[in-house]
Amino acid sequence: QVQLVESGGGMVQPGGSLRLSCAASGFTFSSYDMGWVRQAPGKGPEWVSTISFAGGDTYYVDSVKGRFAISRDNAKNTLYLQMNSLKPEDTALYYCARRAQVPGSGLYEYDYWGQGTQVTVSS
Repeated sequence: QVQLVESGGGMVQPGGSLRLSCAASGFTFSSYDMGWVRQAPGKGPEWVSTISFAGGDTYYVDSVKGRFAISRDNAKNTLYLQMNSLKPEDTALYYCARRAQVPGSGLYEYDYWGQGTQVTVSS
């Protein structure tokens, strides 16, 4: 079965850095776009970043552009999110998710999610 397991979260001071990892199993990782979604306390999920299946295309929400970098190692079935210059507003539970086409349509969705890893930015 599809499994996504995040790690690397923690508490960091403003301006600090963290690197999140997501170990994928149960599917052909190199065939799927992957992404990161976060959810802050009391708020709905917010898409953060997506990377194409081969890693050649990356996309970011405006609030993290220039600070975060998504990458993947298809040989290791692992997704990463390097987060630099962290701000208190980056505090959230960060989820790794698989992006797949909705059967019978031209639409895409994040169909499998990990359990999340907590990132807290505070002085």
